[in-house]
Amino acid sequence: MKRILWTLSCVLAAVGVAAAAVITLNLRGEEPLPAAETLQSTPALVARGEYLARIGNCMACHTTQGGAPFAGGRGIETPFGVVHTSNLTPDKAQGIGTWTSAEFWRAMHHGRSKDGRLLYPAFPYPNYTQVTRADSDAIFAYLKSVPAAGDANRAHALRFPYSTQSALAVWRALFFAPGAASAVADAAPTQTAEYDRGAYLVNGLGHCTACHTPRNALGATADAKAFNGGLIPVQNWYAPALNAAAEAGVKDWATEDVVALLKTGVAPHGSVLGPMAEVVFRSTQYLSDADARAMAVYLQALPQQAERAAPPTSAAPPAAAMARGSKVYEQQCAQCHGEQGQGQAGAFPALAGNRAVLLADPTNVVRVVLQGGYLPATAGNPRPHGMPPFQQLLGDEDVAAVATFVRNSWGNRAPGVGTIEVYRARERRGM
Repeated sequence: MKRILWTLSCVLAAVGVAAAAVITLNLRGEEPLPAAETLQSTPALVARGEYLARIGNCMACHTTQGGAPFAGGRGIETPFGVVHTSNLTPDKAQGIGTWTSAEFWRAMHHGRSKDGRLLYPAFPYPNYTQVTRADSDAIFAYLKSVPAAGDANRAHALRFPYSTQSALAVWRALFFAPGAASAVADAAPTQTAEYDRGAYLVNGLGHCTACHTPRNALGATADAKAFNGGLIPVQNWYAPALNAAAEAGVKDWATEDVVALLKTGVAPHGSVLGPMAEVVFRSTQYLSDADARAMAVYLQALPQQAERAAPPTSAAPPAAAMARGSKVYEQQCAQCHGEQGQGQAGAFPALAGNRAVLLADPTNVVRVVLQGGYLPATAGNPRPHGMPPFQQLLGDEDVAAVATFVRNSWGNRAPGVGTIEVYRARERRGM
């Protein structure tokens, strides 16, 4: 795989050199920027921008742990190296203090910085390009109101040729069109204003496809596979498909339950863990009731994937693995999740029939056993229960065995988990 990626990178580099002269001319749909600021900020506009910045989850990336809000510096790991987020405070030397609203709009809509540089799509401008100018202006007004911080911007640490503007220009030519709306947004036969609002939030500021869509070898997503689920690069959590009932689809849920999941992290049919718990904690719990319902309506209207043919019946897991897993489960898990995997309503999720347990890819089950599972603390669920990590207590064989056991007990049926999968999960996260 590394050899394939290197070959692709060499091709990109070669094409990129030829395209270098075109970078400054790659202005599809861009209008000349006004010489002076024209935006008039008001308290209402700032408040609106704060709300929208939360929907976009801007602080999560542009704030380091313990650092000043929006001061940047967080390293976003990608398969191509590390991208460091920029300072978005109104500091004039390091932040956006000298930017205009038009320059900020160009960054959101066209993926270009103040000086015209092409931005890396770790900043999700392929989604943010759908954000309206009015909403972009509101976010800008809010960011200009936060306390200035002089934290210096850190240089990216990307491998060649991904570190070059020429290669990035080629990537954009292949995979990015400013203002392009997701094809999924127009998929419903009958649209309403509520549906349209949901489509705008999910595909734009919410940038849900950034995680819930598979990426190709060059890190790009495709509308044809939008919401089909995918492994989040480097984080190595599987973001389940939002258009499949067997994964994370909500088509058959009550709309109120989808709203509850977005705003509290828990619902009768499931709860959020891993990266999605952070999204709820930092972002979706702050949605207005109307916007949460609009997103729910849109997600329920997503065209569903064709039902996948059931895999051939596989052999039952080894009896030794099941026996070992049963013992681990009895000692470590049954007190909360129940002897029959029934869970406790309102406290601990059932494992019997749990679609998160039965995913074809066992990555998330292994990660939860190793790292623990923590629901977000939200206004609607301020003191959630959590699951402790077992990475220091259980060895690879025990983790594999208990994962295999819960995936094949109480009516569950899914492929077993091997020690190599546990080893890889530990290795990827340095556990």
